[in-house]
Amino acid sequence: MVTMRGERTFSVVVNLILIIVGIISIFPILYVVSMSLTPYGEVVKNGGFLIIPRAISFDAYIHLLKGNELPRAMGVSVFLAVIGTAISLLLNLLGAFPLSRKDLQGRTVFLFLIVFTMLFGGGMIPTYLLVKSLGMLDTVWAMIIPGAVATFNLLIMKTFFEGLPEELFEAARIDGAGELKVLVTLVIPLSLPSMLTIGLFYMVGYWNSFFAALYYVTNPNLYPLQIVLRKMLMMSTSLESVMEQTLPTPTLQMAAVVLASAPMLIIYPFIQKHFTKGMLIGAIKG
Repeated sequence: MVTMRGERTFSVVVNLILIIVGIISIFPILYVVSMSLTPYGEVVKNGGFLIIPRAISFDAYIHLLKGNELPRAMGVSVFLAVIGTAISLLLNLLGAFPLSRKDLQGRTVFLFLIVFTMLFGGGMIPTYLLVKSLGMLDTVWAMIIPGAVATFNLLIMKTFFEGLPEELFEAARIDGAGELKVLVTLVIPLSLPSMLTIGLFYMVGYWNSFFAALYYVTNPNLYPLQIVLRKMLMMSTSLESVMEQTLPTPTLQMAAVVLASAPMLIIYPFIQKHFTKGMLIGAIKG
């Protein structure tokens, strides 16, 4: 009886903590969305701070979305997120699977060279010169190829592959399967949670791509969303005295934050189950 009461008390405390953490987590999102939808008069009336708007206006979104610049930038960001993630996952898969095989010749040397890149990078100028020599300046590939393989993600995937049952691979080889068939028919289906988790990391990184575009791209038609939003916000700040007459700068900034975050917030619930499972698998095996 005492044990049941203790468990009930513990459960209540845990639930209260989770509710508080949930409120703390949802509060910034609610504030950003509310500010982006609030008319200027309502913002002034509430001293520049409110959570629940009494009136709703989409003027900030209309201002940001009018013209072709933002839709074109969103198209570039979608391309980077989809194609970049696919390329990164493919390269990680093709690198991690051989490295997970203990009979790979030179495996220790390869791993040392890969881990070495986590400690010492080439630097910004050498990387820029390399991208330039490869003819990738002012192309979307300059925002994908240099960061296509993250060493940490590669090692996480290799560690996960090492934990897969070796007996399955041996049985497949006895049945005549080659290494490519083992990879496609066994490794990929068994690694789906891990791959989706790492894929989400890559997708968020490509969607938020900013510095790569800043360094390697000068063509405005190839600017991703983050660069264009920053440009719009800088223009609205420089014209603040004019804009405040119709749209407050904080409202424009919050609308830009919502536009930049919305795709990831929409995608995440669909892969949440695999993401949680992948994180748990990585934590146990890592």
